[in-house]
Amino acid sequence: MADPSTTTAQGQDQGISLPVLFRRALESASEAYNLPTIEEKTQDLIKSSIRDLKNVSSRISALSLFSANETLEDLATKDMVYLFVPYALSEVNSRLNVGSDPEDRLRVVAESQASLKRFLKLLSDYEIVSDADRSAFDPNAAAALDPGRRREVKIAQSRKQKEIKDRIKALRQRKGGPAGDFPDDFDLVASLLPGPTRSGDDDDDDDLDDEMVREMTLLLLRLIWTQAISNLTMIDQEVEMLRHALRNPPPPRPPQTERSSGAAADTASWRLDRLPGVGSGPDGKGPLLDAQGKPLRTFTIVSGQQADRARLQAEVFRPDHRLPTMSIDEYLEEEKRRGNIITGGGAASQNAPTSSEQLQMDSEQDGTIFGEQKSEEKRKKDEEWAVFTDRNPKGSGNTMNRG
Repeated sequence: MADPSTTTAQGQDQGISLPVLFRRALESASEAYNLPTIEEKTQDLIKSSIRDLKNVSSRISALSLFSANETLEDLATKDMVYLFVPYALSEVNSRLNVGSDPEDRLRVVAESQASLKRFLKLLSDYEIVSDADRSAFDPNAAAALDPGRRREVKIAQSRKQKEIKDRIKALRQRKGGPAGDFPDDFDLVASLLPGPTRSGDDDDDDDLDDEMVREMTLLLLRLIWTQAISNLTMIDQEVEMLRHALRNPPPPRPPQTERSSGAAADTASWRLDRLPGVGSGPDGKGPLLDAQGKPLRTFTIVSGQQADRARLQAEVFRPDHRLPTMSIDEYLEEEKRRGNIITGGGAASQNAPTSSEQLQMDSEQDGTIFGEQKSEEKRKKDEEWAVFTDRNPKGSGNTMNRG
């Protein structure tokens, strides 16, 4: 049974030409394309676009624009743009928000799937896509390949799509279109429609060359075909998941009474106003508070031991800053023990002999073991110094001012 609102809208749009109606549907879809799906404005645009696209589709069927007995050469250039209607209807219908009910979502996705298959069948009947492209974008063949080969196929598909997009950009620039970013699919399809000043039935067009429009339409159809193949694969997967969800519904939730009784049992272990039937109080002597929160008997919050009471009292009544743990003399003595205090200096330190002078004086103490040890130590030191000066002549470390 037809939707009464759709039938009424079709009656109101009878005076609008087919190109204008299709353009209005594409403009609504393009505006909703960049808006959040959950917004009410987006859904209004989507519903309006779906209504217009269904009206366009019914008019196309009444006019018999496409026939299985025709070839691509028999199809007029101005009629080729309406091959995009099933694809646009599938894309817009997939963004329709129907809530979280799997049955409603399955109905919407099934409609998108049917529209997409109708679009692919039209392109197959008119042999718009070559056999080489069909083999390159065949999802069943790609799924049977190993991951490495599948990646190569994906790269080849991306290159093919980029090549088609570049050719469409070049044609749009030759036609006088903007040379900026690549627009969305709805804007590209709308650019193929005749302008507001055109009647749509004239063969002699001053603005658009017929061959250029035909070439651009064919390129865009092949580009949209590659995207439709990918979208159909994802839609098939979503349909399978929705059907599985309907066949295996989630288990029902437990009644509210069971959950509330379980929650009451959990909270009864720590509440002070537990009922006698649920528990006998934290100390086993009955509840402490009544329903209004009034104490029923005396109770002690902290432990009754005197040591704990004194400890808690000392922690409460104490200064709010850290107190010193040692005197200044004790601190200096500890620092001196750690070697952090430097001693000596002054006139006594200046007049004291250096380590080399002290070694010279100790080695001159003849006739003693200490003097012999210091003499041998001085000899080794002089020998090491002589070896060092031989290996490192004076000025050898100076690398400045040399040619």
